[in-house]
Amino acid sequence: MVYNLLYRAGSANDVQQLTNLSVTAYGKYAQILTPDNWLTLKENLNDEKLMSELVKKSYSFVCVDGEIIIGMAFLLPSGNPTDIFREDWCYIRMVGVHPGYTGRGIARKLTLTCIEKAKGLNEKIIALHTSEFMDAARHLYESMGFKIWKEIPDRLGKKYWLYVLDIS
Repeated sequence: MVYNLLYRAGSANDVQQLTNLSVTAYGKYAQILTPDNWLTLKENLNDEKLMSELVKKSYSFVCVDGEIIIGMAFLLPSGNPTDIFREDWCYIRMVGVHPGYTGRGIARKLTLTCIEKAKGLNEKIIALHTSEFMDAARHLYESMGFKIWKEIPDRLGKKYWLYVLDIS
């Protein structure tokens, strides 16, 4: 099969596709989580209002095959602290790839795009969090130089870690 993959910035016009992709991309974890935790995650992923807010406050990057978004990643600049991320850190959220396109380096390219954007913004530390059940994601981030900063409180009944990468 021939793919016509292009990378571009995401926009508010992409919210519905991004929402749908998030449910599809993270759907592979439905069997790993308890039914209640999967339902919680799926409801959050399927919330177009939450996706719209993420798109508004981040730099979003997508991979498209024709007109269909098949990969996504979001970079939130420093100044957007949470219970996990510090005020002076930028961070990556929601790296996801459609299951039919995994293994083609799409997540790596989107993550690298976030890192390059962060460098262009003169950020010093870029962070992200991932879980014990996200083996491919952990392997990818560790291969790119991200290091575990600390374990964070369990989410969805699973262990999570905060990773950082010094880009200064």
